[in-house]
Amino acid sequence: MLEEERKYEVEPRFTLPDLTPCLPSGGRVDERPPVTLTATYYDAPDLRLARAGVSLRYRKGDAEPWTVKLPADTPGVRHEISRGGGPETPPVDLVALVIAYSRGADLEPAAVVRTVRRAYELRDADDRLLVEIADDAVSVLDGRKVTSKFREIEAERKGGGRKLLDRIEEAMREAGAVAGGFTPKHVRALGDAAAGPPDLVRAGELPRKPRAGEVVTVAIRKGIERVLTHDPLVRLRAPVGDNDTAVHQMRVGCRRLRSDLKTFGPLVDSGWAKSLRDELGWVAGLLGGARDAEVLRARLRRTASADPLSPPDEASVARIDADLAARHEEALVALDEGLRSDRYAKVVDSLVSAAREPQLTPLARERAVDVLPRLVSRPWRTFALGSKGIDGAADLDPYAPDEQWHAVRINGKRARYAVEAVAGVLGGAAPELAKALAGVQDLLGEHQDAATAAETWLSIAMSDPDDHSLAVTAGRLCERERTSIRTVRAEFPKAWRKAAKPRMTDWLP
Repeated sequence: MLEEERKYEVEPRFTLPDLTPCLPSGGRVDERPPVTLTATYYDAPDLRLARAGVSLRYRKGDAEPWTVKLPADTPGVRHEISRGGGPETPPVDLVALVIAYSRGADLEPAAVVRTVRRAYELRDADDRLLVEIADDAVSVLDGRKVTSKFREIEAERKGGGRKLLDRIEEAMREAGAVAGGFTPKHVRALGDAAAGPPDLVRAGELPRKPRAGEVVTVAIRKGIERVLTHDPLVRLRAPVGDNDTAVHQMRVGCRRLRSDLKTFGPLVDSGWAKSLRDELGWVAGLLGGARDAEVLRARLRRTASADPLSPPDEASVARIDADLAARHEEALVALDEGLRSDRYAKVVDSLVSAAREPQLTPLARERAVDVLPRLVSRPWRTFALGSKGIDGAADLDPYAPDEQWHAVRINGKRARYAVEAVAGVLGGAAPELAKALAGVQDLLGEHQDAATAAETWLSIAMSDPDDHSLAVTAGRLCERERTSIRTVRAEFPKAWRKAAKPRMTDWLP
């Protein structure tokens, strides 16, 4: 679940203001009895979890005493996951959940914090809980000895909106509270060492006139960040937005990073890049089975409902979905095993090291504008003109087998990734070309999804030849997919011409 809260630093004698005026008409503030909470936080010796904004704690007295908190995209918002278990050892699945940050290091007690909490529930006239205020007097313990104390107040959003949090913040500030950065209790308890920079180096901003190596470094760091930040969400089976999944985003991260390492090969050490690409290919393979099943299940619902006036047999559609669900679960089990392996922990360690210090060649010291167009032109030419028996997009046969269209799609994806990696730096027509290539890729992706789906529907029906209703339903679904394929092939030339206009590609040597 997502936890959204704001923290305030206050003096020991601070008096909580009356928050009733912040509430809708008829709202009230209910004070709860004080409670004492003792939490033990676990971390590696170098406090790598705390520095990354992650925590793993055991809090005595909670119904589910073990809790992991992970950073989310929005400041003040965190993923919170709790489990039961005794105090001796953290639950295995929670330890696995933080591997992207711990990199397999042993986790041991790092801080013990005792909190005397006075909680206040802010409710509306219908008794709906809107916000919970926690007024915490915190003591940091070393055995029985108190080494430091501080007081803080948290306002956690429940059923209320952010505007209510804003009104509460205004009242708190007027009363003397300080709304600072979001610093968790255990980080304050652990001191400066826990507030240091995370091990994973973020991409950062490029200078106005970057070197080629600076551009490829940003591309590598963005790809690594995409992979590792989605790792815990994959383990949680968490959605990403309304129509996306963490499995998809992590797989895209692996593929884009592998593509960038190949496109910018002359700028990076070949042996170093090959090792990373090989391991990323393995991770992408783990994700592939689960992602393919996700796509097919979503595709089945879409294809089956494409013509409301002529719906296919519901029982047969359910039979196909059951087959896909079984494949999906099997793929997720294999994915979980892979992500819990020692090999994967080593991959994470390698990625963090790669983000910290990419292995660049002397060519990377040259100006980006002098080097990058030439490197990007290679995947572009392969996509446009073809190679090794694969048609180019410029002369793709509309009657070619599905496999040929799929091969062109793979080349197109690499060209798109390459253009996107440099578009912001080179400017000019590059951003427009990146956008046009995204449109081309959308069509080629639809083509591949439809072709794979059609083959899948038929293969499921053929596995049970005595079920005639299933065979008819699979045949009808297959024909709908073939209609999609014909539509894509008809629309493709126009999309390609848009991307291949001379004014869009003149910057490519």
